[in-house]
Amino acid sequence: MQALTEAMQGEIYTIKWLFGVPEVLNFMADCQIKEGSVIQVMKKYRDCLIISAGERRIALSREVADRIKV
Repeated sequence: MQALTEAMQGEIYTIKWLFGVPEVLNFMADCQIKEGSVIQVMKKYRDCLIISAGERRIALSREVADRIKV
C-alpha cells in the first residue's frame, strides 16, 4: 500500500483507505472517490495530481493525495 502521491502517472489503482475532515470526505464520495473506487492518475505535478474517477477528472493537492492510500 502506498500514498496516492507515490503512484505512477497513467496507472490505474484501487483506493484502499482515505482519511480527512468529514466535509472533504463527503465531497470526495460524491465525486466517486471512496474506499474501493478505481481511479487513474492522469497527470502528476509538483504540487497537485489530476485523477480520473468514473466520468470525472479531479485535481487534488499533494496534501489531500497523501491521505489517500492505494
